[in-house]
Amino acid sequence: MSVVETKDGAALTIFVKTNAPEFKIELDDEEIVVYSTEEPIKGKVNKEIIKQTGKLLGFNTEIISGLASKQKVLLFRGVSKAQLEAKLSVLDKM
Repeated sequence: MSVVETKDGAALTIFVKTNAPEFKIELDDEEIVVYSTEEPIKGKVNKEIIKQTGKLLGFNTEIISGLASKQKVLLFRGVSKAQLEAKLSVLDKM
């Protein structure tokens, strides 16, 4: 899992797949795949990722890298690496 602790919180590298039937976060070996229901037009995917990951994980989320890419880096402000990894491991068991 690619979680890095920063001075602002925990950063997570994800890979995005668009046009999925439902929004979900999947841990695939060491890669985190986020399935977005949106099409990559006018930032719709980015907006959905920020909203849904924030809701699922319970953390303030922002995209700090990869706005126009399938690989993105999310920042969870005020969250430690351990806290984020714990939430992700719970998601993985769902």
